[in-house]
Amino acid sequence: MSTSQVRRGHVANLPVWDRCAVMGVVNVTPDSFSDGGRWFDTTAAIKHGLDLVAEGADLVDVGGESTRPGAARVDEDEELKRVIPVVRGLAAEGVTISVDTMRASVAEQSLAAGAALVNDVSGGLADPAMVPVVAAAGAPFVVMHWRGFLEGATVRGTYENVVSEVVDELHARVQAIIEGGIAPDRIVVDPGLGFSKEAEHDLALLAHLDEVRALGHPVLVAASRKRFLGRVLADEQGAPPPARERDAATAAVSALAAQAGAWAVRVHEVRATADAVRVARAVEGAQ
Repeated sequence: MSTSQVRRGHVANLPVWDRCAVMGVVNVTPDSFSDGGRWFDTTAAIKHGLDLVAEGADLVDVGGESTRPGAARVDEDEELKRVIPVVRGLAAEGVTISVDTMRASVAEQSLAAGAALVNDVSGGLADPAMVPVVAAAGAPFVVMHWRGFLEGATVRGTYENVVSEVVDELHARVQAIIEGGIAPDRIVVDPGLGFSKEAEHDLALLAHLDEVRALGHPVLVAASRKRFLGRVLADEQGAPPPARERDAATAAVSALAAQAGAWAVRVHEVRATADAVRVARAVEGAQ
């Protein structure tokens, strides 16, 4: 295993990449904050996933439920109807698939349909059956820092020291998940940018990714098009650009995250980030 792979960590049962991996996003939803409705049709969603792979995505994250602030939850049958055909279609084309869900039933059926990884923004807290299902399947699991459903824009977003509190809360959650039967080498951690956090919290976490990495698990960074980037890019009147005009800023974060040792970055627009992580790897290799 190369120095780069050791530095970023390797997730059991997933391919090994000699650089920060790129996770492309396929939202099979009508109401995602950045691209809701564009890939709601199954055929369009599958095509979009394949296009992301062609543009440089190493794996594709398929989700059927928006997690934007204030979003209403969809029922289980609707989420299954949205997600499973897309997972099955992409798996048939050999794509490495992550399923973005908080429901154990969706995770279980997605894994059976060919998904390789479960990405749960609640870290297994939203559905008590999630951890046993993932453990039984022997699948890798993304544990995101989560303080509850975003009924408001910054619910429970108060911190004395955001970095130490997020790291401590992630550590406690990881320990509970290991006790629940998921092997340590199948766990990825995500600091949860934008979830119960203000812009200054997100920026502090990005500045201290080394402390998140010190938990001893590969780190996923999901900054794509998020509100804190809008704040950074706001005009003189404080108005942020629309979500889809934040892709250059997203690629900048991807390069910084890759340089800081992130295992993967989750993005909507793949090509620029695919270039960014490759440049970061080339610079790392020249040191």
